[in-house]
Amino acid sequence: MTVLLSAMTVTPLGLGACTTATNPIQQAGYSIQERLGIEKRDILVDRVGDVAEAQGEAKEEFEDALSAFRAVVDVNAGDLESTYDDLSRAYDRAEDRANAVRSRVKSVRRVARDLFNEWEGELADFSDPTLRRVSEEQLRSTKLRYQLLTDKMDAATASMDPVLTVFNDRVLYLKHNLNARAIAALDAETADLEDDVARLIADMEQSIAAADAFILEMQG
Repeated sequence: MTVLLSAMTVTPLGLGACTTATNPIQQAGYSIQERLGIEKRDILVDRVGDVAEAQGEAKEEFEDALSAFRAVVDVNAGDLESTYDDLSRAYDRAEDRANAVRSRVKSVRRVARDLFNEWEGELADFSDPTLRRVSEEQLRSTKLRYQLLTDKMDAATASMDPVLTVFNDRVLYLKHNLNARAIAALDAETADLEDDVARLIADMEQSIAAADAFILEMQG
């Protein structure tokens, strides 16, 4: 376990949680999976891949929502209600994807916490002090690597909320002001919104790249 795990790190939240006992239901699930030859490290790699996938899907939905927003600016007054419906649906899809990203990041943290708890607990089982020191060093190195990954995940996740807030405000604005004057007022907001989405997409791409690199290192 210690050799294969030498590519990970933990956020301050994850490090603090190392003293928290594993949920009995989670532990039962781990026991079943381990009997099937699936170790916590394998589960963690799988969950990191899930986060990368969810972030990729969220990035696409935010891009679609931005396209819908652009369409609002140029819409004819007669098509306003239909365009509002498109923007509202695009926002809902983006919000769903953002929630999926948050859920999967939490899952990664939970598995990482339980894996590190197990690793730290097993250090006391060594009879050879040299091997124990090597394993402790591998644990420290692994946590530092995992820190880099979760820092990028956190940055991408944090970038979602301001963009969703902007989209939600504009959806409500259109809902309450289905007329040509509402469209004119939105035009000035487009450039700032495009910058926000561009930053969000860049953050997600960095997080996805970090997840891919992490998986490659874990798979050796």
